Amino acid sequence: MIVGLSGNIEYKEPSFVHVDVKGVVYEVFISLQSFSALSSDNVKLFTTHIVREDAQLLYGFIDKSEKKLFERLIKINGVGPKVAMAICSTYTPSQFATVINNKDLNGVKKVPGIGPKSAGRILVELAGFDEELLNNTSQTQQSASYSQATEALEALGFKKDKISKALSSCSGDDTASLVKEALKLLQTL
Repeated sequence: MIVGLSGNIEYKEPSFVHVDVKGVVYEVFISLQSFSALSSDNVKLFTTHIVREDAQLLYGFIDKSEKKLFERLIKINGVGPKVAMAICSTYTPSQFATVINNKDLNGVKKVPGIGPKSAGRILVELAGFDEELLNNTSQTQQSASYSQATEALEALGFKKDKISKALSSCSGDDTASLVKEALKLLQTL
């Protein structure tokens, strides 16, 4: 099972890239989101390796959360790799999580190759998966700030349950702004 590739891009198009890994060139299908994120000739892709009777296919992603979304989508009955890749090309994982969270049938139907029946099935199958996706994408960026803010507020003598309630209402990105906002909220709790 090939789960990742790191190498030089030999050739690229919006739907696939050829990646040279120490003399072996792999064809990896990518989403438009990943294509737009390719900045240099050197690339590291998280891949999903799909083995079929007639082919072995690699699907690559710059972002691990996009790979998770893709792998979850292909487990849904009636959603194959092409449709899953169309979803990944249309929406970022956090945008798609918002569509799922809002139960936006028309938002899912905007993806090429998805009709009303498939859109409904996707919404039902992915119910609850949206929080996991949103948490994974935002957690990687903000988990350090939240944990540092929590530690700072605990050191000031606040209880964990009140801290988590206050921090969930905060919109800051860095530790300092989170602590300031949480202190204001904790005064009212």
